[in-house]
Amino acid sequence: MQITDEQAKAMTSAGLNLIAQALSIYDSDLNLVVCNAPFQQMFSLPDRLVTPGATFEETIRYLAGRGEYGAVEDMEAFVAERVEQARAFKPHYMERTRSNGRTISVEGSPLPQGGWVTVYTDITATKEQEALLRARSDALSDQVLAHAEKLSQTNRELAAMITTLEETKRQLTESEARTRLTTEMMPAHIAHVDATGCYTYSNRRLSSVIPGRPSNIVGLNIRDALGASAFGRIEASLKEAYGGAPSVLEFTDDASARRIRVAFTPDGQGGVYILSMDITEETQARVALQQTRKREIAAQMISGLAHDFSNLLTIILGMQSRLKRLPDMPAGTRELIEGTLAAARRGGALLSSIADVTGPRELRPMATDPGQLIDDLTVLATPTLPAGVVLRTYNQMPEAPVLLDKGRLTDSLLNLILNARDACGTAGQITLTQRLVNDIWIEWTVADNGPGFSASALERGIDPFFTTKGTEGSGLGLSMVYDMTKSAGGDLRLRNGPAGGAQVVLRLPYRAALPATTGLVLLVEDDGDIRAGVRDMLMGLGHSVIEAASADEATALLADLPDIALVLSDIQLVGEATGIDLAKRVGDAMPLVLMTSLPADHALFRAAQQVAPVLRKPFAAEDLAALITPEAVAAQ
Repeated sequence: MQITDEQAKAMTSAGLNLIAQALSIYDSDLNLVVCNAPFQQMFSLPDRLVTPGATFEETIRYLAGRGEYGAVEDMEAFVAERVEQARAFKPHYMERTRSNGRTISVEGSPLPQGGWVTVYTDITATKEQEALLRARSDALSDQVLAHAEKLSQTNRELAAMITTLEETKRQLTESEARTRLTTEMMPAHIAHVDATGCYTYSNRRLSSVIPGRPSNIVGLNIRDALGASAFGRIEASLKEAYGGAPSVLEFTDDASARRIRVAFTPDGQGGVYILSMDITEETQARVALQQTRKREIAAQMISGLAHDFSNLLTIILGMQSRLKRLPDMPAGTRELIEGTLAAARRGGALLSSIADVTGPRELRPMATDPGQLIDDLTVLATPTLPAGVVLRTYNQMPEAPVLLDKGRLTDSLLNLILNARDACGTAGQITLTQRLVNDIWIEWTVADNGPGFSASALERGIDPFFTTKGTEGSGLGLSMVYDMTKSAGGDLRLRNGPAGGAQVVLRLPYRAALPATTGLVLLVEDDGDIRAGVRDMLMGLGHSVIEAASADEATALLADLPDIALVLSDIQLVGEATGIDLAKRVGDAMPLVLMTSLPADHALFRAAQQVAPVLRKPFAAEDLAALITPEAVAAQ
């Protein structure tokens, strides 16, 4: 049988009434919360003063007026002083003799939520026994009797102190439990190491920040808990913290390929507090934004120069063409004119390459079959290789489709293969390896068995116009690959292989493609004209469509219609909630795609990339199909 609140209160009250001592509890506003029957009986209080809500001030005035505290000259001053003492309440134990001749002990203790509890014990019998002992023990010295009496009072004080300490211990235990629960819920590793590097405290989040590491690490040395590689990255900053200087650093964990941010704070007693967070996705978005900004700045600087340079080349081409048509030219003049024309045309081609690097090129991710990507790249690259150069490909990716800008990625990988071909000369081997790294990155490694990168190439290989091919190279190939990689939030590294030859490692964020569906699509768009156009696209792709204009309306439809297979939502909607809020509400329950016309550097656009694939407006049916219907991509 379930006990009601009223029954529980009645049972508690009955239990308190069975206690021999008088008990009262007042809240922080000095109003009575609860008391037991012995409290009313001990002080002969009227019913109104033992009713919850009765004020402490009124009770003191009643007791003082009845002579409980002896003769009181100034009643109001006496009551005000007692009320002020109650507001600054501290744990205490005291004994006093009442006006009726009985002696009581008063033990008070504050409560954690405010207010206090007081226990009154009638110790008249105890005091009488002490007096009787003194009167009948003529053989005992006055010193022994005084000591016995003092010891008796001390024991009562110690008992009161123990009760207070037990309550304090309980409060500390509850506070520690709340603190630990809070740290466990945070998406970060929070820990403390002592002066020897051993963990004295840690939540169980280390394995979620650095996969493969243990979770229960209290008592372990930080070197053993993190592993040699990760510890080597943070050792210098940890030493600074031991020296009293707080520090923050970011590093990439080699084993998991995750980007980690770590903050060290000295505790002032020889130890260090440590806060670690996985910022992989944040870094990907930040890198993409930085590269976009660099492109914008470069475009602003170059556009004016390119315009004037194009005009000059046009003039040069025109004048050389006129010279070429003149009769009776001196011997050798025609060859000079042809050379000038060829140089001008090369300058025009260079301007086009610069425009490709700095001009606005939006990423168009689509559902891509990784295996088909490698097969198509092999078909494109093989005819360009000399007979003595062999291309070998290794695909270690799962068969599931992923979101990639297939066109720009193919151009970049083909560029790397052609660079490897030039390094091999007439004979050699090129390998292309495609693999998934910890469900975070897709990695492509293009390696050759040529002479490898020179020291200057390793340092400046991605700089625009740097080339080791002399007049045969523009110096923009690797720069364009780097630009594509950074724009997508990825990373590009140049290195030499352990057995010789050059290696280029290209990484892009892993984004699983949406599962194919022709079921019911929830279209969330507040502009009626746009909603109608997108609805026609979806229906043309074989989908059924239901519409909403706000995130709240969409949430209600999702709750009522379990058959919805996909959500396509604008970022900016009517109402306070955005499409990003809707994506967080949906979570992993079903696929969701966001669409927007916001620029790539807008805060909402960057936030949207963290939660769902983003489709840039305006888009055609082919763009929509490429993102949400993998079969449509295969058919193109």
